[in-house]
Amino acid sequence: MNTLKILKIGGNVLHSSSQLHHILDAFAKWKGPKILVHGGGKYASALSQKLGITPQMIDGRRITDAPTLEVVTMVYAGQLNKKIVSQLQKRNCNAIGLSGADGNIIKAHKRAVSTIDYGFAGDIESVQSEQLLKLLQAGFTPVFCAITHDGQGQLLNTNADTISSALSVAMANHFTTELLYCFDKDGVLSDPKNEKSIINQINQKNYKEMVAEGIITDGMIPKLDNAFDALAQQVATVRIGSVYSLMTGNETIITAA
Repeated sequence: MNTLKILKIGGNVLHSSSQLHHILDAFAKWKGPKILVHGGGKYASALSQKLGITPQMIDGRRITDAPTLEVVTMVYAGQLNKKIVSQLQKRNCNAIGLSGADGNIIKAHKRAVSTIDYGFAGDIESVQSEQLLKLLQAGFTPVFCAITHDGQGQLLNTNADTISSALSVAMANHFTTELLYCFDKDGVLSDPKNEKSIINQINQKNYKEMVAEGIITDGMIPKLDNAFDALAQQVATVRIGSVYSLMTGNETIITAA
């Protein structure tokens, strides 16, 4: 079975031209089928403020009211998506920019309100893997932004880490799938103040222990939850690291056992 690599980039990687160019250089050279997924929350927040819209965040999650949805759609599906696509085309990688609505590939539903109303935030229902397979077989490299849809004409803001995980799970029926999360640290750190305190391997047991001890906190928790969910559904490998550590093999590897 062929290997499909799914790379998610976000955070400071998108803001640093050197880091972005380095990871796109490497991604474009990868042989075989591949998919790139990107976020862009900092760009969305900056544009929101320019437009007089105050970004609202709770525990690292964006409240997506109607004006914010317009902003994130412009930034994610427009500016950033086409910037990345054009940079990959420059590198002779035949990229095609997509949202979940394109080809009906990623369908989601508006997150139910419990204690917090996240607005037009989307939770994924399904991925049309056959549609995506056709694009890969035709020689395209899909580049997904963090926008999905509900099938009824409503766009939704969906976490890019979750999209990456869902795509890797859906495509595991067709490929051996590898999921790579690229951010601004060399891996998951045991000490946030020490950039060299990389945890080389995390499994389900020591993950729970590190969360209980407060070693792993905040935004890393949903990222790792997505990683373990993917591994439980036949994804072969999950790796987390920086542009540089992912290329040199010094990242954090997530394992099921």
